[in-house]
Amino acid sequence: MLKELGGFLGLTGYYRKFIRDYGKIAKPLTELTKKDNFSWGKEAQEAFEMLKVKLTTAPVLALPDFTKGFVIECDASGIGIGAILMQEKKPVAYFSKALGKRNLAKSAYEKELMAMVLAIKHWRPYLLGRKFVVSTDQKSLKQLMQQRIVTAEQQNWAAKLIGYDFDIVYKQGKLNKGADALSRMGEEVELMAIASYWQWDQEQQWLDEVKHDEKLQKIIQDLQLDPVSRPGFEYRQGVLLYEGRLVIASNSALIPKLLQEFHSTPQGGHSGFYKTYRRVAANVYWVGMKGKIQEFVRSCDVCQRQKYLTSSPGGLLQPLPIPSQIWEDISIDFITGLPKSKGYEAILVVVDRLSKYSYFIPLKHPYTARSLAEVFSKEVTKLHGIPLSIVSDRDPIFMSSFWKELFKLQGTQLKMSTAYHPESDGQTEVVNRCLETYLRCFIADQPKTWIHWVHWAEYWFNTTFHSATEKTPFEIVYGRPVPVMTRWLQGETRVAAVQRDLVDRDECLRQLKNQLLKAQERMKHQADKKPARYYGPYPIVERIGAVAYRLKLPEGSRVHPVFHVSLLKKAVGQYHEEGELPDSLAGEQTEMYEPEAILATRKVQQQDEEVKQVLVHWK
Repeated sequence: MLKELGGFLGLTGYYRKFIRDYGKIAKPLTELTKKDNFSWGKEAQEAFEMLKVKLTTAPVLALPDFTKGFVIECDASGIGIGAILMQEKKPVAYFSKALGKRNLAKSAYEKELMAMVLAIKHWRPYLLGRKFVVSTDQKSLKQLMQQRIVTAEQQNWAAKLIGYDFDIVYKQGKLNKGADALSRMGEEVELMAIASYWQWDQEQQWLDEVKHDEKLQKIIQDLQLDPVSRPGFEYRQGVLLYEGRLVIASNSALIPKLLQEFHSTPQGGHSGFYKTYRRVAANVYWVGMKGKIQEFVRSCDVCQRQKYLTSSPGGLLQPLPIPSQIWEDISIDFITGLPKSKGYEAILVVVDRLSKYSYFIPLKHPYTARSLAEVFSKEVTKLHGIPLSIVSDRDPIFMSSFWKELFKLQGTQLKMSTAYHPESDGQTEVVNRCLETYLRCFIADQPKTWIHWVHWAEYWFNTTFHSATEKTPFEIVYGRPVPVMTRWLQGETRVAAVQRDLVDRDECLRQLKNQLLKAQERMKHQADKKPARYYGPYPIVERIGAVAYRLKLPEGSRVHPVFHVSLLKKAVGQYHEEGELPDSLAGEQTEMYEPEAILATRKVQQQDEEVKQVLVHWK
């Protein structure tokens, strides 16, 4: 895109002398050519459209007559300068230039002087050796050659006028419309907006696979004879749909890519089987999809290494009353102890107790009651108003008088969790665990990059199916389903050329795929600060008793090879290589140290407790 923009500017620049105010008009486009500054916005589109109009509008310029005198009308505005070379009140040539950052700060006098000097230099072949007139709306410039020049910059500009024979006349701004227009951008520019859509780019591949699938072809033939012969199926515009979803062949080569997209990417979030199934099923359908999805999720290497083993907690659960409206009753908690990432060290988790919609807000230490109130107002209150109740634990921050007074004024009642019964705020604890697991799956070996993934975690959580509500939080809050990722019907864009150009995904989704590949490579290595929950896989050598197994560990490992069953988990999937141990447990036997003698002992105070320390001499 940047290369094409350069070509367009090169073409228009060749005809710049025929275009009024070229430099000013083209400035939004030239700004895009700077390093790491390409962001096509409204101003760039307006400049692009304006230049197209200028190029397709025939200019009427007079031929210069060197037996007659020339007149230069020049002007400067806040963002550019412009001038017209005229003869007998007819334009001979135009000149314009956008002002850089350094020149934007100059005074009006300096800008007018610069406009005059640059215009004279630009038309030097026309003016040198001839008498000409310069008209300007800066009255003080009329006596330029008789004035006392006080600044070095003014001296430099004035020196460039030596050798020219000209008179300066004052012309009011309202009469100097031509040059004034060259220095300013037109305020009314018709903008043609182009909407972009991301569309599945493997269209031909899955169409060919459907053509070679006998079962799907039989369904298509039945539908062509009788559209209601196959309940749920629909054949439209050459595409087979099932309940509005794209149907693909059960042996399609695209299925592994789809499973990677909907499970292993930041928006898939390494969800469990059912949540992954719901995300896939919202987009596509194939026969036997549940079994393939379940097998894929069970054999996901990242999930096996990083996820918790879930089990029901002991004790009786005391649930909170079900809210009547979304964002009336919320729960709040903190995730702390994170490595510093761009200054942030904690996450404020805000959950709507009815819809389960959540916000993950990064925080910097030290955060106070006042700063948290401000963050809460900016991120939550502005969108959903003041909640009626907030559930939280006995955090000292929420016990502060500031929060009490704030909630009292707002009509909010801070419901405190019962001591030693964290179940009352269990919902937020579950969300915390989901967020921690999500981050662990993507930043295991680069923990200080978690700030770049929080917004994707929020999107993933809010667009994931929840079994308690039978919907996604997104659908409950906004009243519409989550936008699907696949586009398969032709004719969604009116212009065929635009449709061909928009078949690829948006740039952000292409970047996500690259991030996925990088993440998969990183997951092969063990992390130090964010260690995996399980290591392996390792072959079982023998069973020891009823509840232990001996494993074949790598040579030189520093850990005993016999493990209790509670520390083991079956590895699912095809593995061709044995896993590696972390550095703390691997190494040669010669690196192990044995204690030889105790040299001294002492007692020290640590956190109001007396701790005994031993000085050991190692062999």
